[in-house]
Amino acid sequence: MRSPHRRYTAPIALFAVAGLTLAGCTGDIAAEEAADADCSEYEDYGTFEGEEVTIQGTIVDVEADRLIASWTDFATCTGIEIDYQGSRDFEGNIAQLAEGGNAPDIGIVPQPGLVQLLAENGYLMPAPAEVEANVDEFWSEDWKAYSVFDGTFYGAPMLASVKGYIWYSPAEFEEKGYAIPTSIPELMELSQTIADEGDHLPWCAGMESGEATGWPGTDWIEDFVLRQAGPEVYDQWVTHEIPFNDPQIVEAFDAAGEILKNPEFIDTESLISTPFQDGGLPILDGECSMHHQASFYEVNWGEGVEVGPDGDVFAFLMPPMSADDPIAVTGGGETVVSFAEGDAITAVMAHMSTDTFANLRVSEGGSVSANNGVDSANASSPLLEQTIEILQDPEATFRYDGSDLMPGAVGANSFWKGIVSWLSGDSARQTVDTIESSWPS
Repeated sequence: MRSPHRRYTAPIALFAVAGLTLAGCTGDIAAEEAADADCSEYEDYGTFEGEEVTIQGTIVDVEADRLIASWTDFATCTGIEIDYQGSRDFEGNIAQLAEGGNAPDIGIVPQPGLVQLLAENGYLMPAPAEVEANVDEFWSEDWKAYSVFDGTFYGAPMLASVKGYIWYSPAEFEEKGYAIPTSIPELMELSQTIADEGDHLPWCAGMESGEATGWPGTDWIEDFVLRQAGPEVYDQWVTHEIPFNDPQIVEAFDAAGEILKNPEFIDTESLISTPFQDGGLPILDGECSMHHQASFYEVNWGEGVEVGPDGDVFAFLMPPMSADDPIAVTGGGETVVSFAEGDAITAVMAHMSTDTFANLRVSEGGSVSANNGVDSANASSPLLEQTIEILQDPEATFRYDGSDLMPGAVGANSFWKGIVSWLSGDSARQTVDTIESSWPS
């Protein structure tokens, strides 16, 4: 069940039924849905008959349909026509659109570094007070901080993912008596046990992702930096307070290399050429036992594959160095920012920063939110339910994906390329020195 909570201050008004301008939807469809909409949730927002708000982001296909469904009742009840356009090229094009005065009213931006770039260039509006009040109520200080630059807060988080999950076959673990590791040494011991049995390799992975080939390897490095060196060093690394080639980062590469560069543990020959979407699929055929990938990998298993503790596949978090260490995870998400001002824009942004919207989106399936007002029972799978509980755990340490926080020349370029060179034979020291030399001065 949802546990909605509104945080929006506006005059209460009567509402008129209005059509929607949604990507893939028509006014006729919206009019039919209007009869079923419960407008009591949205009475505080006011009425904006016929006003349009444009939104753009990288969310496409089924995920875009789910996003649109999450605000359909809000749009119907307030009369705001929401026009969403999704494009995988949004990240690369949005700065140019903003410079030319063609940006949407609202952008759903997947990288804090891009939010900062847009803010520094003067393209973004500071977030409305209603949005900041919701973020203060429903998100941790860490999540809010990813949208604060030079003391100004620009937007609310939206969806989230937790990285560092290790996918496995529950049936295989039960049949062979494998225990879920509670520490990195136990994980390495399990890997060696599977390798010694000789039936198949302990690990499988894929690094190929077009121009972004290598990015899955950055997640491995980030997980080891966070677990071995701790969150303070992680923060210093992503902000360049310590250089990329600091000895602690070399240690993280070496630790990840014990798996990724070990032919007894993983198919090192096909690692770079295997598409990341296919990286874990050999688990289903009994060709490997474990695959390191984020919670969002759930959608890649295919139709008919059950994800759950008694299903075809499930996942556990990469453990800490010691079983006594607190939970520490990396992850990602999006930030909802605005390029223009207006009462209707404020209303949409305010709604998207509430726990009401977050619960609606999570209930649509396939995603989670770090909003602490989300009921984990709304998640569409046991894994996503677990992910929400981790994001809401006050004892857990969360850090945003490091490559997303670094300058684009590093996080979306030399770091990815460095992973490929490292897996192709370069040493950890060679790799980090090359990446460090690319850091903008």
